[in-house]
Formats: sequence, structure tokens, C-alpha cells
Amino acid sequence: MRDQTSLPDLRLAIVQGPLQWHDVAANLSYFGELLEQTQPVDLVLLPEMFNTGFTMESAAQAEPENGPTTQWLLQQAQRLNAVVCGSLIVQVGADDYRNRLIWARPDGSLATYDKRHLFRMAGEHHHFTAGTEQLQVELKGWRIRPLICYDLRFPVWSRDAQHTDLLFYLASWPAARRTAWTRLLPARAIENLCYVAGVNRTGTDQQGYAYSGDSQVLDFMGDTLLDAADQNGVFYSVLQADALARFKQRFPAYLDADTFSF
Repeated sequence: MRDQTSLPDLRLAIVQGPLQWHDVAANLSYFGELLEQTQPVDLVLLPEMFNTGFTMESAAQAEPENGPTTQWLLQQAQRLNAVVCGSLIVQVGADDYRNRLIWARPDGSLATYDKRHLFRMAGEHHHFTAGTEQLQVELKGWRIRPLICYDLRFPVWSRDAQHTDLLFYLASWPAARRTAWTRLLPARAIENLCYVAGVNRTGTDQQGYAYSGDSQVLDFMGDTLLDAADQNGVFYSVLQADALARFKQRFPAYLDADTFSF
């Protein structure tokens, strides 16, 4: 097991707010204004499809790879000297659309994760291609795994108790199912012995679905470190590597975990 006690703390910013339906310019302007006020952090998280709202109009709303919203994320990352993450619709081929998370670094490089579990109750599987690969990235020595919304319901895809320090989910999770959201996030923290962050939107979409926010950060025991409730704005949490390392030394349940492969 690697020595996590020497890692620096990780400064996290969660950005929660309403989304304007299919109005990329308005959404980028809104989040840009919020980020102008952001305190120094290492990682900034935005909701799922933060530039358009959660939509099945993939062909009409898609951007090319390295398109305008991806470039905006890279610009924000450079300006803030932090990694900035959000998901958007990206076209990767003929009739091939992905709900893609962008991990934008301040040096201009990026990593991507395509949503694995498509929300069939909204017909997402008819309009998007599911991702097939997990992503693990490092930041300041922290091992981080990004996931998207409905992925939260599938613990095997989230499972990596030995090598993950932070799991996070970018979401557009309706208020009607907030009980599942508030219960599954701590479950993922407990079973993976890691920090978990969930980022959601607020407001009401074009279909009439309300979103209650409830963005939050939890520690490795499932205890709440941050709960944004239904407020809009930028919310901060500092994750302590030493506390995580000491807990895993005292309670090394990961040593008894089942092994599996995809």
C-alpha cells in the first residue's frame, strides 16, 4: 500500500446552480461568473451536461471533440490553475454521441470519461453510445475516479477500494429521486473507503423536472463534510489525505474485498 500520509490536502470546489435549456452561451456565462469568484482550489466540479441541461437531443446539441465548451473548460482551468470538470454532449463519429466528462488541466491537456450507464427511463440509451472504459486520474498524488449521474446506482462499476482516494459523480439528478441520491453517495464512500463528491444542478428543466441540488462531499465513513442543499453558488471542501490513510490503516476492509475484472 502506498504512503498516503505524505500527500497534501486536496482543495475541492463544487459549483451548483440552475441550467438554461439548450443555451450554451447563457450557461457558460453563468458558470464563468461564479468561477471568477472562486477561491484557490485544486479541483472544480460542474454538473452533468452543464452547458445544455440534460437533453436527449444529442445530434442538435453535440459539439465536436475539442469544441467550444471543451476549450472553455481548458481556459477556466488555466485561469484558475486548477483542474476543471464538467460533462457535455460530444460527437465522436457518424451518429455516435457521448455523454462525455472532460478533465481539463491547467497545462492545456485533458482526459475524458464517457458515461457507462445510460439512463434508459429517459431513453438516453437510444441517443448516446455507452462508454466502455473507466478512468483514473492523479492530482497532487491523489488517485481520483470520475463518474456520471446514473453510474451511481451501479456499485460494481464504482468499486475500487484499494486504489481510489476520491470518487465523484457529476449529475442531473431530479428531486423526485433525491432519496436515492442521498443514500447511495454515502454507500459508495463506505464500501470504497474513500472520499465521495456528488455534484447536482438546481432549478427546473424544459420537461418540467425539478432539481433540488443536494450536492455534497462525504468522507470515507460516509459522514457529510459538505451539503449545499438547494443553494446556488460555489461550495468548498478540503479533503485530508492523512485522515484517509489513518482510517484505512485502522480498518483495512479493502484487504478482504472480492476481486473481479471487466
